[in-house]
Amino acid sequence: MDNWVTAAFVYIVVWWVVLFAVLPWGVRTPETPEPGMASSAPVEPRILRKFIITSLVALLVWLVIFGIERSGLVSFRDMARDMF
Repeated sequence: MDNWVTAAFVYIVVWWVVLFAVLPWGVRTPETPEPGMASSAPVEPRILRKFIITSLVALLVWLVIFGIERSGLVSFRDMARDMF
């Protein structure tokens, strides 16, 4: 990750992937849904808590990716060059 734009892009992609992994955590559906309400809608979505957890987990994953890339174990630039 040579510049901050690439680093930010990688973080955003990681954040979205982690969000879809975190969203189902702790979901409870109502036993008797109200009329007009989807039966699969969560009782308390706790979306702010999930965003915070997602941000922290994504930061940890991003730091691992950043460390691997900086250490030279994996070079994404070489991988991209070899693809074409």
